[in-house]
This record gives sequence, structure tokens and C-alpha cells, in this order.
Amino acid sequence: MTVVTVIGWLAAYRYAILFPLAVFEGPIITILAGFLASLGQMNLWICYPLIVIADVIGDVFMYAQGRWGGKPIVEKWGHFFGIKPTIIVRLEEHFKRHPGKTLLFGKISHFLGGPILIAAGMARMPLPAFIWFNFLGTVPKSLILLLIGFYFGAAYATFDAFFKFAGWAVAILIVLCIIVYAIAAKASKKYLEEKL
Repeated sequence: MTVVTVIGWLAAYRYAILFPLAVFEGPIITILAGFLASLGQMNLWICYPLIVIADVIGDVFMYAQGRWGGKPIVEKWGHFFGIKPTIIVRLEEHFKRHPGKTLLFGKISHFLGGPILIAAGMARMPLPAFIWFNFLGTVPKSLILLLIGFYFGAAYATFDAFFKFAGWAVAILIVLCIIVYAIAAKASKKYLEEKL
């Protein structure tokens, strides 16, 4: 699935497709929604709550993977990857002591987000606390990503308009140069004919 395809889907189906896409790929979809909002294709204030809710639901899916699938898989197959049961115990203790900080760190550092969400499930962090801390991290993160897309889109539209203007200006300048050259060549030819 390419970015162009996703933009086409968002432009065609708008909010109906925004929600499910944001559940599975929140950050990229958020930026693209902001981009389309800057072009007038979507409404920023409708996108924002949909994206926040979708992102939290996506995080709950990751939590569920860890809670109901992660620990048994690690216990059975983890030794092949150097993951020992003692790591799971330490992980559980860490989440008991620092649940909020760890989840908020996961929201900020996008590349560690998935493993931290799964680890929260493996550590059996209480689901209400998980949802609350994720919500607290998702609200500003989604807004920032949406605004990045929005202002990038506005800048893109400005640059696009500038490049269109510059393209027309260069084309007109080339035509004017050709006209001036043709007139000058004709005038100099006539001048030379009169002198000779």
C-alpha cells in the first residue's frame, strides 16, 4: 500500500476510512489527514478525535497481543532468542513501579512504542490504567502529528503555487527571449541589407 493510494482512499472515503486506517497505522495516517485538511479535503477538528480514539484502540490491540499471546510465546520459544523468563519477571516489576512513565516514553519514542505496548500486556498492567496513560500520551502526540501534516500541506500548497508561478514565469521569459531574439535578428538583417 503506497502513500498515494492511502491519500486517494482518504480523499474519496474521508472519515469512514480514516478511523480503521488510524487503528492500524496511526502516525502516518495522522500526518496524511493533516495534509488533506490543509487542502480542504478533510476537517481538522473531526479528524482529531477520530484519530485519538483509533490510536488508543490500536494500542489496546498491541496490549492484547502481549497479554494473551506474548508471555506464553516467550516462555515457550524465548530461549531461542536469548529471552529468559527472568526478563519477564523484571518487566512485570518495572511496569508495576513505573507504568505511566514507561507508556508515555513508548508514545514519544515511536520506534519503541510497539514493544512497550506488548510488554505492558505481558506484564499484565491493569487495562484501565493502560488505556488512561495511553490516552494521555496520544492526545498531544496526535495533535502534533496532525499539525505537522497540516502545516506541511499548507507549505506544500504554497510551494506548489510558487513552482507553478515560477514555471509559468520561466516559460513566459523563454517566449519573450525568443520574440526579442526574432525581432532583433530581423531588425539587424534589415539594417545590414540597408547598409550594404
